[in-house]
Amino acid sequence: MPALPLRAFRSYVSAYTALMSVYRAEIFLWMIATSLPLIMMGVWVEAGSSGRFAGFTSVDAARYFIAVFIVRQLTICWVIHEFEWNVVSGKLSSLLLHPIDVAWRFVAMHIGEQVTRLPFGAVMVGLCFLVIPDALVGNADRPGWWLPAWWQVGLALLATYAAFTLRFAMQYTTALGAFWVERVSALDGLFYLPYLFLSGMIVPLQVLPAPVADAVLWTPFPYLLWFPAQLLAAPGDTMSPGEIARGFAMITGWIVVFITLNRLLWHRGLKHYSAMGA
Repeated sequence: MPALPLRAFRSYVSAYTALMSVYRAEIFLWMIATSLPLIMMGVWVEAGSSGRFAGFTSVDAARYFIAVFIVRQLTICWVIHEFEWNVVSGKLSSLLLHPIDVAWRFVAMHIGEQVTRLPFGAVMVGLCFLVIPDALVGNADRPGWWLPAWWQVGLALLATYAAFTLRFAMQYTTALGAFWVERVSALDGLFYLPYLFLSGMIVPLQVLPAPVADAVLWTPFPYLLWFPAQLLAAPGDTMSPGEIARGFAMITGWIVVFITLNRLLWHRGLKHYSAMGA
């Protein structure tokens, strides 16, 4: 995407944050609807207590799925629905007259929603610690408070927004199909199923058989949730520097792939869109 003046982007973010705050009650309901990781936390806490997964205790399960919930709140993407509506309604035609790429407008929308979502997410995490205090203070199987080191928090935050960039690039690239298909949002379901099962939202990758986990790590999906959540939830010595470097390298590689494909589809789609009289 072309470069964007920082001042213009800040104005976009401020405007969309104010807009999203008007719909804060609806955003809270959306957040409740995306709380599947907290439901899975209850399942995996019981599984961790059973001792059937070596090295994965009930505390590990609670911390991991709380981290997944946090990461998911910061990586939720709905640009495919917004872009489809702009194309179908014809509003995209007026946006194309602006000197700034329309993609930045959609990015600002998402950041504005994240800011509005933040206090609700903090309350939900606090309630999780009240329900499962071991997640915060530890227990006999995993003693010690959950206090990630500053570098863990920094890496987790960097990985989270890298995951958001990847998720946005994947969905925005799919959204460009709206130039040719009227209901392109239906295609999002094709990505949601592998996202659900391969991102670590339902099953942590560390409990999968090694050959399966190694194969999954070549796809983009684990880096949307599992990788940043693992950086935040796991003890500092769980992931080696090499594994962390590989994770960031894979995210970067997939971002490049999808942005390259996005720009190709964008230019071809605009020609098709203009040919239809837009």
